[in-house]
Amino acid sequence: MATIQEFVGRWRLVDSKGFDEYMKEVGVGMALRKVGAMAKPDCIITSDGKNLTIKTESTLKTTQFSCNLGENFEETTADGRKTQTVCNFTNGILVQHQEWDGKESTITRKLQDGKLVVECIMNNVTCTRVYEKVE
Repeated sequence: MATIQEFVGRWRLVDSKGFDEYMKEVGVGMALRKVGAMAKPDCIITSDGKNLTIKTESTLKTTQFSCNLGENFEETTADGRKTQTVCNFTNGILVQHQEWDGKESTITRKLQDGKLVVECIMNNVTCTRVYEKVE
């Protein structure tokens, strides 16, 4: 089972399935979805054990949030939503749960075959994005 420290590093997007459908489900407009689909972001994860920072960096936009595991915080997502979010690390999986306007979405991050596998789920729509470690 992975530890939080194994997630630390810079990860580069290498595969993405269902991202447009997921963005549509969370309410992202078409113009922003087209831009989002073109982005090939790096995901930079840092942690000191309790505090976690996830930075998503691309030529189009960079977003970042920091939190203490298990504590609610307000997140501003890349598409501008303000969500009440909580991150937990359970059984080797980093789970980020977002709630806004009576809606909710869950983003899970796990290590699989040396890759970071990110699943974004809202209602019955699932997006899978795969990252490879670059440093």
